Amino acid sequence: GKRRIVIPCLGHFKEEYEKVSKLYMNNKIRTTKYTLLNFLPRNLFEQFHRVANLYFLFLVVLNWVPLVEAFQKEITMLPLVAVLAIIAVKDGLEDYSKYKMDKRINNLLTKVYSR
Repeated sequence: GKRRIVIPCLGHFKEEYEKVSKLYMNNKIRTTKYTLLNFLPRNLFEQFHRVANLYFLFLVVLNWVPLVEAFQKEITMLPLVAVLAIIAVKDGLEDYSKYKMDKRINNLLTKVYSR
């Protein structure tokens, strides 16, 4: 398999390095944006930062007002829900591929040079 070589140059700072390195548990790479717990709220938060999504949300809310109601309430929500679902699936798949790449990189064998 592929290997990484890490060559530390500690010199006079060996004692300080040993003290500081005890504070950190590992050096795993994590480039993913979401976890299973925060995927839905964080994804919706990011999607509603887009003006188009806010516009469609405004139309959905406005359609629930009886005086302004133009269409059936459920039909007005369909475009917004469809766009949000498609973007959420796309973001989830991208984040999952990042997770798999991170896992592959973090499991590489590493050689550490020590004098």
